[in-house]
Amino acid sequence: MKLGSGLLRPRWLIALGAVVIAGGLIAALYGRDADRGARAQRGSAVAAGARAREAVLTVTAAELRPVEVARSITINGALFAWQDVVIAPEVGGYRVAEVKVDVGDHVKRGQALVELSTALLDAEVATKQATLAQRDAQLVNDAAALERGESLKGMNLISQADYDKLKSAALASRAGVESARADLQSSTLRLKFTNVTAPDDGVITSRTVTVGQIAQAGGEMLRLLRNGRIEWRGEVPEARLAELKQGQRVAITTADGAVFNGTIRVVAPTIQAGNRTGLVYVDLPPNDQLRPGMFARGEIEVTRAMAFTVPLQSVVNADGYSYVFVLKPDSTVERRRVETAGVRDSEIEVTSGIETGDMIVGKGAGFLKDGDLVNVSSEAGS
Repeated sequence: MKLGSGLLRPRWLIALGAVVIAGGLIAALYGRDADRGARAQRGSAVAAGARAREAVLTVTAAELRPVEVARSITINGALFAWQDVVIAPEVGGYRVAEVKVDVGDHVKRGQALVELSTALLDAEVATKQATLAQRDAQLVNDAAALERGESLKGMNLISQADYDKLKSAALASRAGVESARADLQSSTLRLKFTNVTAPDDGVITSRTVTVGQIAQAGGEMLRLLRNGRIEWRGEVPEARLAELKQGQRVAITTADGAVFNGTIRVVAPTIQAGNRTGLVYVDLPPNDQLRPGMFARGEIEVTRAMAFTVPLQSVVNADGYSYVFVLKPDSTVERRRVETAGVRDSEIEVTSGIETGDMIVGKGAGFLKDGDLVNVSSEAGS
């Protein structure tokens, strides 16, 4: 039994060994799970970081280069007739017999526009012609009497007083003839004035005369847009007048969007005290679309210079300031504050904040914030 007892260990030792072995197995299993969890956490963090650096938007960008831009003044104004001629008769008291034109008619210089009744003047002219003939006859008699008186005076057969009477009568008859002739010419001229004609080429813009009315000397019958010529008059701020001169080109835009090219004819030499502006007069080509009284905006080019322009969609307004986004080499964007000037078509001039070679974001700029990672489209920025 000793031998058997020596070979066999007590039960408590066997139980203790089993506990130790089980603890080791549990520790090994737990350590493996903890390591697996740590690796999973590290993987999640890496994935989150990767997701954080994903591009937020696909944008377009274009390299900034200076371009030549026109500096201009934009002002408001209206269209006027170059010369609005009032057509009126030079004689009055006669009935209007015929009106030969209407509003919108194009007329030529000397063309008959209105005819007055000539019945009374025809009779007057006939009377003046008869008076002239009578005075001519009287002159012939008095001249013959004077001639005889001169012969008798040479023979001392009449007195000086009688001779003087003959001479006075002849002179009076001659004056009477001149007066009658002047009266006849006046009546003939008045008869001619019953035919109211166009003083120049142009377009009839107004008509107030009707057949049958009694014409008044100097009373308006028609208005004529002389030579069909229209001009634009704009009000220029006092400080900008010095930049304008005769011959400069002006783009006139009417309310319907039509554009017409004109030329400065004259810059007014005075300033309107009420609003401190001066008028500029711009000649425009004849066109049926242009009518006096129309509102129009004028853009006058004053200088040309090199400047930066970017698409309108590149400029983002925030907090009362203007910004653009500049693409960096690492595909992130930098927000820059800029100063802007005039808008030209779909471009806006930028006067500060950017420089040559900057890659300016175009499409998509309105959705970005400073530091965003972006994809750049192969489409050209515009």
